[in-house]
Amino acid sequence: MAKKRDSKGRSIGQIGNRYRLVIMNDNTYEEVTSFKLSRMSVYVALSTLFVLLVTITVATVVFTPLRYYIPGYGDLKQRREFIRLKMRTDSLETAINARDQYLNNIKQVIDGDFSTSKLDTTTIQIPKVDNSTY
Repeated sequence: MAKKRDSKGRSIGQIGNRYRLVIMNDNTYEEVTSFKLSRMSVYVALSTLFVLLVTITVATVVFTPLRYYIPGYGDLKQRREFIRLKMRTDSLETAINARDQYLNNIKQVIDGDFSTSKLDTTTIQIPKVDNSTY
């Protein structure tokens, strides 16, 4: 049977060929251990090792304080200060808006301009709701 060859002329069946890796003691030439390997098993083992190392490295950086050593990330103290300052500016903005609205209302009262004032809601008659259908 003819062997299949790829475009470079190599035999595709070589990926499944079995090889023996022997580890020997250099002084006594005693065989310490031996492994039966194929190109596919070496490829799978190295790929698995690479994926595990990348996963462990990413998990270490993401879930530990090492992430603060990444340029541009900042440290925990700066992050807490940023959050505190953001909350303070939000409350100051709310206070300024309330003060501006108060001053505009005072200005309207002094000028006698009541055209933009809202209706008094206490005089509105609200119809009763029939709760028997619920």
